[in-house]
Amino acid sequence: MRFLRRSDQTAATVSSGGSDTAQNPDSGPATDGTRTAGKGRPTPKRREAESKRRGPAPPPPRTQREAARLARANRPAKEQRRRAAAERRERMAAGDDRFLMPRDRGPVRAYVRDLIDSRPHLMGLFMPLAGLVLLSVLLPIPAAQQYLSLFSLLALVTMVVEGVVLGIQVTRKARAKFPDEKISGLGTGWYAFTRGSQLRRLRIPKPRVERGANP
Repeated sequence: MRFLRRSDQTAATVSSGGSDTAQNPDSGPATDGTRTAGKGRPTPKRREAESKRRGPAPPPPRTQREAARLARANRPAKEQRRRAAAERRERMAAGDDRFLMPRDRGPVRAYVRDLIDSRPHLMGLFMPLAGLVLLSVLLPIPAAQQYLSLFSLLALVTMVVEGVVLGIQVTRKARAKFPDEKISGLGTGWYAFTRGSQLRRLRIPKPRVERGANP
């Protein structure tokens, strides 16, 4: 009899527990309540986030007064860029390696420039010769055209020969002064030719030696 009573009590306990579970279907394990739900939307891209942070672009000026006001507001930035560009040109003309083009950098190229700038060259008349050739084409006198064309041809051949000889001499001197450097004959010779074919006052970087000097 005691065994039957205990069985009845156990069955009642189980039935009451099942009824509580049926009445509260949302009640589950404790870990279900701590589960994080998804965002439900894709993560925004970096460009979209930056555009939202910056805000919409300002509308363009509608009147001349608004355009003038906008120009005055942007004037300090333009002046700053202009000053920076002028400073770069000055540093480049002075021969500062930080502001020079890659072809002009290095002690070897500086030495080549000093060799070219230390004496005059017939190649420096290349630009005036080009103007003379243009004049010979436009001049309506056949005899003058013939003489000018012949003179221009002879001057051009002389310049080419001088450029070849000068390139060989400059390359030889540069290799003797910088024995540890790898100096290309073709590249150094062409650099010397292009430097010598420019007018002295138009050369960049500016010449740092006087004519007749011995660099």
